[in-house]
Amino acid sequence: MDQVTIYGRSSCGFCVRAKSLCESRDMPYTWVDMIEHDMTKADIADKIGHPVYTVPQILVGDRYIGGFDQFAAYVRELEADQAH
Repeated sequence: MDQVTIYGRSSCGFCVRAKSLCESRDMPYTWVDMIEHDMTKADIADKIGHPVYTVPQILVGDRYIGGFDQFAAYVRELEADQAH
């Protein structure tokens, strides 16, 4: 499994849920706290190559996944593929 990178804020419920999802599935992840790193959405957009309107913004390896909903769907697809 490639490293998951989560850009977000600790005060964001969806960001916390993304971290929890990684932890519950034993997925390796890196948490990048926007506030701690003094990052803006524009800074994140520069790093990931996509416009950023909401957080979290999540990548798996170098692949851009999106926000929490897209990440949750990605995890469900992975689990479905592994079940076959």
